[in-house]
Amino acid sequence: MRVLVVYKQESDHAREVFDYLNDFERQTGKTIEEIDPDTRDGAQFCRVYDVVEYPSILALSDDGVLQHFWRGRPLPTMSEVSYYVQ
Repeated sequence: MRVLVVYKQESDHAREVFDYLNDFERQTGKTIEEIDPDTRDGAQFCRVYDVVEYPSILALSDDGVLQHFWRGRPLPTMSEVSYYVQ
């Protein structure tokens, strides 16, 4: 299972996401992958999973099937996301 956050690093929500990721890692000992939609790979990822709102958090199975999708703010609770992080 993979959990990823898609957000623009140069945006008004970047600090909130940065703090969330740090708190998540501190509380769970696990990390969430980051994707920047302004990169070539990030833009392709956003097209594939229809990500149009930032920040978005996606939980994907090992074979890439979408399990859960949180769009925009407020960010989900850490316990909601930690369920999908392995």
